[in-house]
Amino acid sequence: MANDALNVNDYAVNGYDQPVDIAITTHGSDWYWAATAIMMVSTMAFIGLGLTKPRQDRVFHYITASVTMVASIAYFSMASNLGWAAINVEFVRSDPVVAGLTREIFYVRYIDWFITTPLLLLDLMLTAAMPWPTILFIILVDEVMIVTGLVGALISSSYKWGYFAFGCAALVYIVYVLVWEARKHAQGVSSDAGKAFLYCGTLTAFLWTLYPIAWGVCEGGNVISADSEAAFYGVLDVLAKPVFGALLIWGHRNISPAQLGLTIKDYNGTDAVIHEKRTGEPNGQTSNVTNDYGTPV
Repeated sequence: MANDALNVNDYAVNGYDQPVDIAITTHGSDWYWAATAIMMVSTMAFIGLGLTKPRQDRVFHYITASVTMVASIAYFSMASNLGWAAINVEFVRSDPVVAGLTREIFYVRYIDWFITTPLLLLDLMLTAAMPWPTILFIILVDEVMIVTGLVGALISSSYKWGYFAFGCAALVYIVYVLVWEARKHAQGVSSDAGKAFLYCGTLTAFLWTLYPIAWGVCEGGNVISADSEAAFYGVLDVLAKPVFGALLIWGHRNISPAQLGLTIKDYNGTDAVIHEKRTGEPNGQTSNVTNDYGTPV
């Protein structure tokens, strides 16, 4: 079936009176659909792998599946040509692929990042068994990075680069924690945790340093076309989420959350809360109510 998303969800559906000069074509939409499929399949795979583990050992499966689940919705939106705003470009180019005065900016991409990048960092920080104050602070810094990137993308004047600078400063701190503090901490936890963090943390630090370059040639400098933007960000996201997730889950195959200081209690019929809810009696007391076989219920 032909991809009809651009015709169904055209500029009028998105609330504009005329077409945007620099916008995705069917090629860009097709790639976004492919990325959507990758994210969805990854989500199901991570959840499926989690179901093979005891409930108390699924925390990293759930976090990682949440990342790709949210990303799949964002990519569905972009493939459908939804979730964007028309912004006047700062630099008007003569190249036909970026010629024009307005550019399509997908703000839904930043909504995705606002949710998923803290989860990615949570995966890494928990793997390194970092203290909670450090985890909370690095997540805050990450949110600053994403919000400043979004604000800069939606500004037409040169002031956008001020927000870009704030975002880059936040990124420098995040990379520092990943390649230095958290890496050393993970190595001190165990050799397995150290290896898992080394692989996943290095991949994340490298890939995240490429995002400002993508921003600079897309939303910032209007250098490459919207379809090339889709390919640039899409490849980075696939590597930073599904590939990262697969590597992380593989790295955790011999690591239990308890080794990382995560005491997660399983629940069953003897759980105090469930027992009292079911019987009306504190756990440890025998109910006077029995079933047909004389067993307390």
